[in-house]
Amino acid sequence: MGIDATARRVADGRAARGATRAGFVARGIVYLLIGALALRISFAGDERRQADRGGALAEVAHQPFGTLLLAALGLALGALALWCLSRAAFRHDEVRERLLWAGRFVFYGVVSYSVLAYAAGDRGSGSGASDQQSDDLTATVLGWPAGQWIVAAVGLGTVGAAGWIAVQAIRRAYRKDLRTSEMSPVAERCVDVLGTVGGTARGCVFAAVGVFLVVAAVRHSPGDAKGMDDTLRSFSHTPAGPGLLAAVAMGLAVFGMFSWAEARWRRL
Repeated sequence: MGIDATARRVADGRAARGATRAGFVARGIVYLLIGALALRISFAGDERRQADRGGALAEVAHQPFGTLLLAALGLALGALALWCLSRAAFRHDEVRERLLWAGRFVFYGVVSYSVLAYAAGDRGSGSGASDQQSDDLTATVLGWPAGQWIVAAVGLGTVGAAGWIAVQAIRRAYRKDLRTSEMSPVAERCVDVLGTVGGTARGCVFAAVGVFLVVAAVRHSPGDAKGMDDTLRSFSHTPAGPGLLAAVAMGLAVFGMFSWAEARWRRL
């Protein structure tokens, strides 16, 4: 009986780790698709595609067995969310670390739900949805007492978190969570490039989202808040032009590939 119970626990642990690694793969697919869509926009000005999560889901839905693929992505992201919850509940003693992992649980939980809802036929998470949702939510909060302060605080918090993401990537802090001893020298160098470039690009995008929230608060204008698609398109409106958008797009695609490296070598 004792041996059987131990075997079951080992099997359950392997299944949970496998599901979590599938979650990293799913995250990588989403980021790679968003990067590819943004790259298409930078080179061709394609207005039919939206470089956000909804646009990525639409691309998957158009593939053979698209609904099944979406369901698999949603379930895998749900497993990643549960792993974050377990880290928040059992793996850390510091309140700050618990809150960070709890925030990740909420984020991936929401993403998982939106993917599963899209697979079930709810197109409310479709292309361009992130921009509309951002406008609607910002308008609602601005209507609250002290709403401007709340939106500004969220924007500043997003900028701060984005800066932390970029700095951690540049410092290669992710290495402590990877089984680098199992990598070949070439693989280790490649993963370092993917983690540094991808994490920095991701931080830049989130920082831009935060800045637009602050602008929306200062101007009391919900339309100034931007979702992922509008935020990415805004890079092409800078003096650097579409070239900057292309660079950021490639960075997001690189982060997608880094997620696949995490699926392989992340300590769980």
